[in-house]
Order: sequence, then structure tokens, then C-alpha cells
Amino acid sequence: MSDAKVKAVLFDLGETLLTFGKVDAVGLFRQGGQRAYDFLREMNQPVGRVGCFLRKHLMMIRLYHIWSTIAGRDFDSSELLRKQTQKKGVKLSAEQWKEFAWCWYAPLSKFGKAEEGVKETLGKLKAAGLKLGILSNTFINAASLERHLEQFGLLDFFDIKLYSYQFNYRKPDRRIFIDAASKINIAPENTLFVGDRLDTDVAGSMRANMLSVLKKAYTNRNKKVPGNVIKIEKLAELPGVVEKINNGCKV
Repeated sequence: MSDAKVKAVLFDLGETLLTFGKVDAVGLFRQGGQRAYDFLREMNQPVGRVGCFLRKHLMMIRLYHIWSTIAGRDFDSSELLRKQTQKKGVKLSAEQWKEFAWCWYAPLSKFGKAEEGVKETLGKLKAAGLKLGILSNTFINAASLERHLEQFGLLDFFDIKLYSYQFNYRKPDRRIFIDAASKINIAPENTLFVGDRLDTDVAGSMRANMLSVLKKAYTNRNKKVPGNVIKIEKLAELPGVVEKINNGCKV
């Protein structure tokens, strides 16, 4: 692999590794809030009325989302929800807080689907000597996301898992791509980035001098794709793409 062009593959998460499709975000948040409320009640914690509980938490996330859009950086929603709940006197163990966070995410997780044969695809990439990683824009805590990936048996394939709320910037800022390449110890020009969004995944990875692959998704439907971007319909195409690049063939 010392002379290979591609030595690492980084993946976006939503609509790339896992497909969710268009969802009712507010409705799912309310469902998650109800689950979180019920969980706290089961733990005999002081939570007050469910309506007030849901309104306060939804308003807080909305305000931080607005701030996030203006600031160009993400936040850890689980940490915010925990601090808001602690103000009411709720006390939980570290593992219980993780379960509390999962309650909020669980309704959305039910929509997540993994491509058929994705484990075999990732296995082929690893067998070819490639390092694999995840780089995702998100305000959802790593513990919940990685619990979801583990349900599909995908978590252990990745050498690094990076989420934008852990940084002071997010995609398409080229710095987050460069940081990811540094953490996986592969030069950006030897890194293939796979994502579904032209405005964040493609634009940012190209600015960082990575090879960019756009996976077909509803998020890029009917959009003009630059000619130097590799297009795939399924992740199963990636081993062939890498082989062609490393053999000097046109993709």
C-alpha cells in the first residue's frame, strides 16, 4: 500500500453509512422526549409535568440550533439535555445518562437502514489495507450514534469516529477534514471522502485536497455534480473505485 493513491476512506454518517430519508424531526424529538420522561419517572426522578418537560427541552434545542447556524459550529445536544434536567434535581449514573440520551435518539434510530452487504464492503476495504473513519456533522452524542452503528455490526470497522460537535468548526470547513486526516495518520491527498451532500461533504473534502465521492441520496437529487467528483449509487461500488484509482485507471 505504500505507493497507493488511496490509503484511507472517510465516511459521512447520515444518508451515507446509514440511510434515514426525510423524517419529521420535531415529531421524533417529541417521541424521544416522551421516552426520556418515562425513563426518568421509572428512575423515580423529579421531572414535573410532561408537557412542560417537552416544551422546555424543545425550545432549548431550537435556540441552540439557531445559534449553531449563525456560529458555524455544532453542540452536544445530550450534554445540554442533561444539564437542563439536572436543574430539576435529577441525579443519574454515567450509564443511566447514556440511556437517557438514547431515549431521545431511539425514535429516529428506527428509521435508520444500512445498505445490504455493507459489512462485506467495509471488510473488503479493510482487507485491502485501508484505514476507515467516520466524519459527520451532528449534534447527537457519540454514545448514541455508535450504539446505533453497533446494532448493524459496523462500529468496529472504523479506526476513528469524529463528530462535528467535538470541534469548533464543521463541514464544509476544510480544517475538520484536515484534522480527520491527521487523526487517521494519512495525508488528505491519499484519503477518499464519501458523503451525500454537495455543499458540505464534496465542497469541504475537495478544499482539503481529498478525493471526493458522492453517494446517491435524496439530498443531492437533481443537483449538478462537478465533473471531478466520483459518483456512486451504493457503497458496494467503493472497493472497485479504490482499485481503479490505485491502478491508475479512470473512474
